Amino acid sequence: MKLARKQIEFEKPIMPRSSLKIGEVSQASGIGVEALRFYERSGLLGSPGRTASGYRVYNAGVLDRLAFIKKAQTLGFSLDEIRRVIEESEAGESPCAEVREIVRARLQKIDEHLRDLRRYRKELAATLADWDEQGAAAGDICGLIENSNVEAEQSVAAERLKSGRKNKKSEVK
Repeated sequence: MKLARKQIEFEKPIMPRSSLKIGEVSQASGIGVEALRFYERSGLLGSPGRTASGYRVYNAGVLDRLAFIKKAQTLGFSLDEIRRVIEESEAGESPCAEVREIVRARLQKIDEHLRDLRRYRKELAATLADWDEQGAAAGDICGLIENSNVEAEQSVAAERLKSGRKNKKSEVK
């Protein structure tokens, strides 16, 4: 988790100005233009001003907001959780209690996940030991798998691993 402690730095420094176009914000933060638009629609950035020709114009404070979002994501917060924390802060309330509860709940889920992984690892190691003793096994495709004693329902940890990978990829960063 050393990444969470590391200061988030933007890729390319820009000259301080009172207003930044979306491309400049993207370049300075390393966050794509489409992601910035998504953050705006999701309530993470608020509504920027517009030029006469309709271009988004952000104040320089948007870079601090984006740094906060990146740090929160590094700590494992979802965009919805980050939005709620920002809204609570903007309402004049301290979101720190909610932040602690989110992290506390996440730690409980991680502990459950680790218990499942340990159980799954033990089961998988026992299966492999059996297979090593057995060698090859006849079957339609692979007799080792076909004759395995492992129940499909018992492999909860494997399913969590698969679903965790899918969920992580689907979230916009």
